[in-house]
Amino acid sequence: MAVSDLDSPTASPPPALHRGLRMLGTLFIVLSAVTPASSVFIIAPGVISQAGTGAFWSFAAAGVVGVFMAFVYAELSSAYPLTGGEYAIVGRTLGRLPGFVILGLILVTQLLILAVIALGVGTYLGVLFDGLNGPVVAAVTVAVAAVVAILDIKVNALVTGVFLAIEMAALVILSALGFLNVERPFTDLLAHPVVAGGHGGLTAASAGLIAAATAVAIFAYNGYGSAVYFGEETHDAHRTIARTILWALGVTVAAELIPVTAVLLGAPDLNKLFGADNMLEYVITERGGDTLNTVISLAIALAILNAVIAIMLLTARLVFSSGRDGTWSPKVDGALTALHPRFGTPWIATVLTAVLSAAACFLPEKFLLVVTGTSLVAVYAALCVAVIAGRRNGTTAHAAYRMPLFPAAPIAALAALGYVIYQNAKDPEIGRPSLGVTVLVIAVSVAYFLLVLRRRGGWDLRGPDSAESIEETPTR
Repeated sequence: MAVSDLDSPTASPPPALHRGLRMLGTLFIVLSAVTPASSVFIIAPGVISQAGTGAFWSFAAAGVVGVFMAFVYAELSSAYPLTGGEYAIVGRTLGRLPGFVILGLILVTQLLILAVIALGVGTYLGVLFDGLNGPVVAAVTVAVAAVVAILDIKVNALVTGVFLAIEMAALVILSALGFLNVERPFTDLLAHPVVAGGHGGLTAASAGLIAAATAVAIFAYNGYGSAVYFGEETHDAHRTIARTILWALGVTVAAELIPVTAVLLGAPDLNKLFGADNMLEYVITERGGDTLNTVISLAIALAILNAVIAIMLLTARLVFSSGRDGTWSPKVDGALTALHPRFGTPWIATVLTAVLSAAACFLPEKFLLVVTGTSLVAVYAALCVAVIAGRRNGTTAHAAYRMPLFPAAPIAALAALGYVIYQNAKDPEIGRPSLGVTVLVIAVSVAYFLLVLRRRGGWDLRGPDSAESIEETPTR
C-alpha cells in the first residue's frame, strides 16, 4: 500500500532545504525553543502555587514522562527526520487522514503559541519601562524574530546559542541564590512537602495536588522533540536527530529542576513565597536585591525573544512542508515552498508565520491559552500510537534508533496523557474549553481532508528526495 506515484521520472523534485547544521547547532535551536528560563519563571510559579514544595516531585515525575516521550520522538524521528515534524511522521505510519489531523492541530498551536510566548517580553521589560503596550511589544518581537529567522540556519544556530548562554546564566544565578541560602533541608521536600493552607498557614501537600501539578510540569519541559523539524538541515539526520532529542531532554530537565529545587530550599519564607504575585522576583529581590532582579528580568526578556526566534524557525518549516505536500492551492503551495536565493530558507513561509502570529498577539490571552492548551496532548498520544504501529506494520523498520524496553515508554506515556486529559476536564476555566477547541480543530481538519483534499485526488506526502517520498504507508 504505497503512498502515491508522486516521484515519477518526469515529476519535478520537491524543494529541499540546505543541510547546514551539526548536532550542536540543532541542539542550540531546540533548547532555545524549549526555553528553560521562561518555563522556570513563567510556568514553575503555577506549579509551586498548586503543589507547594511538592513541586519538586511534580517536576521530577514530569521528567520521567519526558523520558518516555523522548524515546518515542527519538525512534520516530530517526525513521523520518522530516521538516514536517509530527504530522509527516503520523502520516507515514498511521495514514494520511491522521497525519492531516495532526497538521491541523500543530499548525494552529504553533502559530498561536508564538503570540503567547511573545506576550511575556513586555512583562519582563516592564521592570525598566513603565506603561509598555504588551500586544504591541509582542508583535514587534515576532517581527524581529522573523527577520532573524530568514537568515542562514547556521547564523540562527549562532544567535540562539548566544542568547541561550545568557538564559542559562540567569538560571545558574537563581540556583546559586537558593543553594547558598538554604532555609530547610532537602528531606523536607522529599518526605514533608507543604502547600499554602486556607488560613494563611502551611499544610501538607497531598499526593493528589502533586499529581495535578505534574500535568502542568509536563508542558514546562515540552519542546525537545522539535529537533525533528530541522532534520532536513542537519547532517546525518537519521542518527543525529535522535541523539539531539535525548540530549535536549536531559539538559532541559536539569536546567529547570535544579533552579526550582533551589527556590524551594532557599526561599526566606514559604508563606511569603506562596503568596507573592511574582514568586521568583520575591526570592531574587530578597537574596540579591533590586538591581539583580532587574538584570535577570532583562535576561528573561532575551530568553523569550530567543524562544520566539527558535519557534519561528520550526513553525516556518512546518508551513513550508505543508506547501510541499500540496495542502493548499497550487499558487499558495508554490509561494510557501519558495526558498531565499541567498540563505536557502523558506522566507515566504516565515513572513506568513510572522504576520499571522503578530496578529494573534492582539487576541485575548485567555483565548490563546484555551486554543493551545490541550492540542499537544492529542499530538503526543498520536505519536505514541504511531511508534507502536510503526513497529507492527514495518513503516519504522529502517529507524536508526530503537528505544529500550519497547513498548513500555509509549504505553506509560499514554497513561500519563490520559491523566492530563482527566485533569483538564476538571478545569472549567481553561482545561475543559481547551479540550472542546481541540475536538473542533480535529473536526475541521477531517472535513477539509475529506471535502477538499480527497476530492481533488488526495494528499501527497513528499520528502526532500525520492527515498523519503516513497515510503510504504498504511491507507487506513
